[in-house]
Amino acid sequence: MTEDIPALTESEKPARKPPLRALAPLLPYVLRYKSRIVGAFISLTFASAATLVVPFAIRRMIDFGFSAQSDRLINTYFFALIAVVGVLALSSAFRYFFVMSLGEQVVADLRTDVFAHLTKLDATFFDSVRTGELVSRLTADTTQMKSAFGSSASVALRNFFLFIGAIGLMIYSSPKLSALVLVAIPIIVLPLVASGRAVRKRSRAAQDALADATAYATENLGAVRVMQSFGAQADTNKRFAGAVDYAFQAARSAIGARAILTGVILFLAFSSVVAVLWLGSQDVLAGRMTGGLLSQFVLYAILGASSLGQLSEVGSELAAAAGAAERIAEILKIEPAIVAPVPAALLPVPSMGTITFQDVSFFYPSRQKDAALRGLSFEVARGETVAIVGPSGAGKSTLFRLLLRFYDPTSGRILIDGTDIKTVDPADLRRHIRSVPQDPVIFGISILDNIRYGMPEASEAAVRDAAERAAADQFIRALPEGYATQVGERGITLSGGQRQRLAIARAILQHAPILLLDEATSALDAENEIQVQSALEKLMAERTTLVIAHRLATVLKAHRILVIDNGRIVEEGTHQTLVAKDGLYAKLARLQFETGAIALQDGRTAAA
Repeated sequence: MTEDIPALTESEKPARKPPLRALAPLLPYVLRYKSRIVGAFISLTFASAATLVVPFAIRRMIDFGFSAQSDRLINTYFFALIAVVGVLALSSAFRYFFVMSLGEQVVADLRTDVFAHLTKLDATFFDSVRTGELVSRLTADTTQMKSAFGSSASVALRNFFLFIGAIGLMIYSSPKLSALVLVAIPIIVLPLVASGRAVRKRSRAAQDALADATAYATENLGAVRVMQSFGAQADTNKRFAGAVDYAFQAARSAIGARAILTGVILFLAFSSVVAVLWLGSQDVLAGRMTGGLLSQFVLYAILGASSLGQLSEVGSELAAAAGAAERIAEILKIEPAIVAPVPAALLPVPSMGTITFQDVSFFYPSRQKDAALRGLSFEVARGETVAIVGPSGAGKSTLFRLLLRFYDPTSGRILIDGTDIKTVDPADLRRHIRSVPQDPVIFGISILDNIRYGMPEASEAAVRDAAERAAADQFIRALPEGYATQVGERGITLSGGQRQRLAIARAILQHAPILLLDEATSALDAENEIQVQSALEKLMAERTTLVIAHRLATVLKAHRILVIDNGRIVEEGTHQTLVAKDGLYAKLARLQFETGAIALQDGRTAAA
């Protein structure tokens, strides 16, 4: 049930790397905070040193402290141990703070950069990926990496220091017994290295499965009313439960691999300690070693073994984090197809707003055999209103998407004020164009912020003026909190007509020389349509306007009408001239106007 982001081919995906190398691209994020790293290492050094001092004190007590003559000496040792414990506690607290705050900061920076990168990617990428998959990578995967740079890093560093220190002091305490321990270390480490790839593979599979379940949940919760209206809750719940169970099975497989690895490492490590303890006891019995020295050696051996065991657990967590890092790296590796050229051409200021399509053809990347536009050529003069009509799938919306440069033409050129839009920074281009879609997007923020979306610096007075011109001010003022009203996700608390008026107000507020209207009044009732249409006519008089019209009644006042069919312009003219030609436009007009007349007549009959 798992799947990679479709936009990534196998050749585009990063090669599989050992865990530490897979995490290496994240090091620049860590190195931004050198002071925290230094603080963590200083704290870690003191904590490790305090821990390693304890066996020395215990050896002294065993060898010299348990006698009637050394009563004061043993008290001194115990007070020294309390001081050591105090240093250990304080330095451990600082270590935890520095390392954990560093992990949180790194993940916060990473999430910010990943989201910023996603906002730069072009429409081709988003055509082939599910939003829930991206949300999973932005949240769950970065959280997985937080443990790697937070608690896991803290535990790893602490145990690495303890392991190195314990090995060194074991050699100092007894070179002979240390040699036996050092022989056992490769036997313990080899399973850790050999199984790391398998653990990382299972962790990656678990993360992919979780992303799949997240994507399914996001999609269905976003359309919960459709789900409920069709009575599809049971089937949806069943499918989501299946996705969650699949994710659980994948996670359990990863956990099982990590559990086996941890058990094997701990058994081998502590078995070697037991063997060394038995050999050391023989030396104590033979008088070649004191009991205190053996105790000191064994404590260091236990510290080394436990540190190695915990390092194996951290290794498994790093493997899981490496899987998450690979998934993040896949996104960061993707380069947008639509980028600003260097140097970028500038559109003239003030802009004339002229539009030229020169022999434009276009194939969507997912439909390479089916042209959306074929050799399209036309010009729109400054201040002219041109309506685009045609059957569904003719290419009307594609024309708008190319003009906004969400895609580049497969062939041909698009010019604004004589400048090829490919040579212009997309951000600068889009500042010259404002659109009102048929299904406007309203965000889960206040009405005020929705209208000035993209222009956060706009004053409240300017927002209110735009709302008045869009016939939206009256219904906004009637809301409990007026312009401060929160409208819910996707503006769910508003009617379709209210959402459309907010979108029109947004376009009115942002003065741009080119206006794109995609049946902008389709969701309005008759009374509000008259009001908004009047506002739009004033707005259109000041701008070059392209109108996609599904209802032909909305194009009667256009200067020209372009009729598109199968990606080509098949007719051009005014309403009257096109009706006289008796072509496709006339056919569409007869279907709509005659159907409307029949519906009107049926309504009158029913009323009678």
